[in-house]
Order: sequence, then structure tokens, then C-alpha cells
Amino acid sequence: MEFPSAFAADLSSLTSSLKTAFDSVSQSRSPSEIVSALGELRNTQLFETFSHSPVAQTVVGFYLSFALISWILTPPALPVPYPSGTYDARTASQYFSTRGFTQLARCVEIGGLSVGFILRALVLDKIFKPATEEAETMLGEQRGEELAELLTDLGPTFIKVGQSLSIRSDLLSESYVKGLTKLQDKVPPFPSSEAFKMLEDQLGQSVDALFSTITPEPIASASLGQVYKATVRSTGEEVAIKIQRPRSVEKIALDMHLVRTISAPLKAVFNINTDLVGTVDNWGLGFVDELDYVKEADNARLFSESILRTTLKDVVFAPKPLEKFSTSSILTTEWIDGERLDQSSQADISTLCGVAMNAYLSMMLELGVLHCDPHPGNLLRTPDGRLCILDWGLVTSLDSDLQTTLVEHVAHLTSGDYEEVPNDLVLLGFVPEQMKEKMQEAKIVETLADIYGQWSLGGGANRIDVNSVVDDIRGLTKAGEGSIFQVPPYFFYIGKAFSVLEGIGLTNDPEYSVINACLPYISTRLIADKSDRMAGALDSFIFGPSKNDSDRTIDVERVELLASGVGKFTASSSGELTKDKRALLEDQADALLDVVLSVETPVNDLIIEQMAKILGATTRKGWMQLRERSGLVRNGKRSVLGLLVDPIGLWQSSAIANIDNADENVLAASTRLIELAQEIGGPLLADLGEDEVRELAGVFVQKLANKREKIPAVGTKLLASIVKQTADRLEQRVEGIQKVGKRGAGKEGRGNEDVELKEKENPVDKKHEGESDRLKKARQSLELNQLSLNEPIDV
Repeated sequence: MEFPSAFAADLSSLTSSLKTAFDSVSQSRSPSEIVSALGELRNTQLFETFSHSPVAQTVVGFYLSFALISWILTPPALPVPYPSGTYDARTASQYFSTRGFTQLARCVEIGGLSVGFILRALVLDKIFKPATEEAETMLGEQRGEELAELLTDLGPTFIKVGQSLSIRSDLLSESYVKGLTKLQDKVPPFPSSEAFKMLEDQLGQSVDALFSTITPEPIASASLGQVYKATVRSTGEEVAIKIQRPRSVEKIALDMHLVRTISAPLKAVFNINTDLVGTVDNWGLGFVDELDYVKEADNARLFSESILRTTLKDVVFAPKPLEKFSTSSILTTEWIDGERLDQSSQADISTLCGVAMNAYLSMMLELGVLHCDPHPGNLLRTPDGRLCILDWGLVTSLDSDLQTTLVEHVAHLTSGDYEEVPNDLVLLGFVPEQMKEKMQEAKIVETLADIYGQWSLGGGANRIDVNSVVDDIRGLTKAGEGSIFQVPPYFFYIGKAFSVLEGIGLTNDPEYSVINACLPYISTRLIADKSDRMAGALDSFIFGPSKNDSDRTIDVERVELLASGVGKFTASSSGELTKDKRALLEDQADALLDVVLSVETPVNDLIIEQMAKILGATTRKGWMQLRERSGLVRNGKRSVLGLLVDPIGLWQSSAIANIDNADENVLAASTRLIELAQEIGGPLLADLGEDEVRELAGVFVQKLANKREKIPAVGTKLLASIVKQTADRLEQRVEGIQKVGKRGAGKEGRGNEDVELKEKENPVDKKHEGESDRLKKARQSLELNQLSLNEPIDV
């Protein structure tokens, strides 16, 4: 049985009247208004008809009771999804809880718009493949344009996704990338008349009163706004005016609410360790902040102030905002002449990609504010060779401890020290705490080393067998344990930013490696940072697994990596595109002297330590060679020089006068370092004439003279290191002889030798009661040397 249409209309009227009455109560109106609203119920045809039917009264009464309880339990409706102006999942949920039809309509819209493209691209194109390669290329370009149009129709959230994919030539075919490229700055604009009305309403004056000229149509249009070029009437300054798309907040809020709603079920169904809800919330925080142009101006100003404290201050900058002409949805900045990074010459792209990577690493790991939207439309190469970064709406930040851990992790990756990586991943939140023990298994280190090794070769995802990697990672966990890896929420925007930078690099160089591109900044940070944790990371980079050994020796290949990275960073931060070779060499000479003469840095500690080892090893080897050349005395046990200098043989077997395996390793490393210096210096000086080389040498000497006040401190530190290493060698010699003596006493039954030795030590201890333990051990070593005079030795 169907209800007549009049019944449905009256039921709707009844419901509306009751809701009005309840709204009156909830908004604390006067009692007379509440009574009046309830009185509306008696005026409906439905109320009159059903007043004589008990069954109808029961049905309607049940319905009204249910509706009333629902309204009571439902929080009052909000006028906007984010009342505070920032992302808030709770208020968005409250806002859309009374807009069920809006949510349903959006889901239907997304599905309806997408289904046709999905059917064509993923089903029909696989079944009916083009007959020729040319036809396949044309079809791919058509699909790329269709995808761009689809994402544009779906709105700002999807346009952002398309922008990120538009530079990933390693993930999408060239035809798709070509189609998505227009999403970077050629999204269909909204009417200029509407934009100018917003401008006048929010700035309080007519466009003509504010600006002497303004382009009639936008010069660029993106996901959230469009840009006009204008001239300020009062000053004549050229400016860029970005005006936000109408109703952007509600559109984005709806998409974020829907994505967040399905995140928890997806996590449960697919047993994903990653905090999907947290990731969506982090994305939402940045996305909604991007809609506030006042915050965007603050971010740009913060970057401009912070970058001045770095060596990149002359090569990277952000446009200056004009506060007088800006609001929360209008941003006016100085006009910057330049061309998109991906449209520069090939040589420029390579250089500026390096500058961009150094800038972004500095932002993330040093300055505290990371620009998270680095697509080519936001990166300009200015005529003077600098890099200008536009669009500061989407940023993120990291706490200092996480910054340091990331530096350590990247240092381990770039130096190939993969054994440290599992612990890094736990500290960074990529591996759950309960999986920590599993990360120590050799299989995991093997798998990670293989992945990172392939990645460091360049080529992006094309280089990596993704299916094989996924299978390997799945094999590392037992059924039911869940994935061993997770993506921490904070990493979403970091991953997005560096994924985009890698994509830009790959468009110019198919072998581009984002890991290797991190080397210049990481090398420089390891050298310049004075913290204890950076000192540990530097040791790991230079010495590898032997970093904690007392006789550690530098790995020359790692030193070469470090030197190469520092050189590249110095070149890019000094303005490689605008300076000549000699000027760059002078900058690098300055950087080298600063490293060698800055006694308070960990890298200086390392240099002094190795210099002391080289001097010690060289001296001992020279002494041994002189003894050998002097010949032997008659009994053949002593060298002539040794007998003359040390008649009683006090030092003939001492560690101070003889080289060991550690010394041989130090000398071999020093030889290789000299060769490395020649290999690096040769090409740098190759294009310079003899007069230029001599002049450059004079400049270097002059720079050294200007820093001469630091030389005594370096000399004192070197002398202290030599004394310490000498004492350490004596200490090791003492311990070695004691062990040999104990073993010998056990074999020959001379068990009282240690007692006699102790008795000999006692007078020394009493006589030199105020001396340090180390000096006492040195004296003990001298006595033990005297005890072993009769042992046969080499010359």
C-alpha cells in the first residue's frame, strides 16, 4: 500500500515544524516563541487526519519520539566545518553529521566521474590494445589529458594528488605525466569578475584605486587559487596577487572527512600497521593551513629570515609578502621574474636541483620549516641564477631530536653503513617497537641493504623491482603479525616533498638518485655541527663498523665521499651558476681552512687524531729505517744506531719505537689520502694557467695568515693528541706483557713472578704518589722493557 503524496508532504511539514520547535529550545528563545513553534503542529492536515486514528497516532508518535531523541542526542549544527580556522576532525564530523545527503552526493559524484575513466584506462585499453606504437602513444596522451580533466572536475584535493604525480616519470608513463603537467599552474580558472569582487570586498577599495594595472585574466591558476600580475598605484611596485577559489574550505573539508571516515576500516581490513587516521589528520592540518594566506605569508617571512643564517642565503629566497594588500584569502607578494625550473637549460636544472635539495634538507633538518609543495611551478630560476621558492602555504616542521635522528639515518644511507639502519627505523617510527627484535635479524639488514643499494644507483622506482621488494618484506613476518614496517604520520609531507624533488631530478637525468643528492648537505652538516650526536654520526660515516676501535683508521673511500659532498655543497651555496672557477676555488679554500682550524668541532677532533697517528707512525717507521741502515753490532741482536742511542736497550722492544699493524694501516691510508688530494685537485686546477695557480696559492697563504691566531690552538691540540696516543700505546704494551708474563709463569711453574713484579711496583707507587694512573703505567712499562732486554728482537 502506498501513502498518498499529501501524506508525505504533511509528514515533511510535521517533521519540519518539530525540528523548528526543538531548534527554538536549543537556541534558548523565549517561552512564547517555543509555544508558538509547537502550535504549528496543530495546523497540519496530517495532524487533523490522524487525530481520529489510534493506529496512525501510534505510528506517528513512534516516529516523532525517535526523531526527537535523535535531535536531542545530536550536537547542534555548526555553520562551518572548521570554526577555529584550522583543521579539526571533530568539528568537521559534527558539521557533516547533519549533512548526510551531502556526503552521499559527494561519494556518488566521485564514483560517477571516475568510473568511466577507470573502465576505459584499466579494462578496455587492456583488452583492445592499439595496433601500432604511434597509436599507443596517441591513446596514452589522450588518457593523460582525460585524467587531468577528471582530477580537475573532482576538485582541489584531487588536483593536489595530480600535481604530485605530474613529475613522477618513474611511476607513470610519459604520456600521463605530460597530461598531468598542466595541473601545476594551468588549472581552469574561475571568473575574474568573481575574483575582483573578492579583492574589493576584502581590501575595502576598488581595484582601480589600489592598482594602476592588473592583468584582466589570471597568468596562472592552480588547485586553490589563481594569480594576477599588477602594479601598486601608490608605489609603482610590480606584485603578484593570489586569490583563493570560492568555497574551497568546504570542498576540502568534505573530502578530508570522507577519507578519514574510511581510513580506520581500511586499516582493520588490510591489517596495516601504519596509523592511517593519524596520517590523514597530518595531511588535513597542512591542507587546511594552506587555505590561510596570512599563515602562508608568515611562513615565507620565517624562511627568508632563517635562510640568512645559512650559507645558502645568496642562492635561495622566497618572495616578500605585502601585508597591506593581503588577507586570509588574498596574498600579495613582490613580483619575481624567472622561468620554471624544468624549463631551464639542462645544465642549469642539474645545478639548481642540487641547490633545491640542499635548501630542502636545510629546511627540514636545520631551519624547522619545510616547504612541502615543490612542484616545478613553484620553483623558479631567476635571471641572476638564484632559486626562488613560491607558494608557502603547505609546510611542516620537525622537533630537534627527530631532525638529528634523520641526519644520522641519511648519513648511514649515503655512506652505505646499513647495519645501523634497522635501529634508525625504530627511532624514526618506521618500525613498531614490538618489531624491534625482529629488525636485528640478518635477513632484514640484507633486504634493506639491497633496496637502498638499488635506490642509490639512481633511476627512482624504475631501478627497483617493487614486486620482489614487497615479497621480501612480507616474508620477514609471520602470518598474523602484521607488516613489519609502518609510515609515521609526520612523514607524509616529508615523503611528498622529496618524492617531488626526485621526480624533477629524474626528468633531467634518468640516473638521478635522491639518496646521493642528499650527500652534499649531510657531509657539510656532519663537518659543521658541534653536537655529540653529530660527532657519532661523523665517526660512523668515516670509520664504518670500526668506529669504536681504539686503533681505528679512516676509510679513504668514505673520506672521498665526504670531501665530494662538501665540495658540491660549497659550489652550490656559493652561486655556481654566477661565479667563475677561481672564485669557487677561493670559497672552497675558505671552507677547508675553517674545517682544519676550528678546534671546537668534531671533524677537527677527527683530523687532529688522524694527523697525530700519521706523525707517530711516520716517526716510528723513519726511526726503524735509520736503525736498519746503520747495520748490526757483532752479536747481531742490536743495530749500531740503537746501541748508540739506547746502550742498555731500554726502548728496543717498546711500542714507542716500533711500528705495528695499526701503523701500517695508518701509513697506507695517508698515502691514499695524498693520491686522493691529487685526484681531486688536478681537475680543479686543470683549466688554470701557471700564473693563476701561483696567484691562487698566494691567496691561500694569505687566507691562512689571516687566520693565524687559530694556529697555536691547533698545534696545542695536536701535541696533546700525540701525548695521549703515546700513553695509550704504552698502556696497551703493559697489558700485553702482563698477559704474556702470566701465561709464561703458568707453563714454567714460576708463579711468584707476579708477586715480585708487584713488590717492584710498590716503591714506585710510594715515590710517585701524586702521579696519574696513566703516568704510573708508563713507568711500569719502562721497567717491564728492562726485564725483557735479553729477549731476541729485530733490528
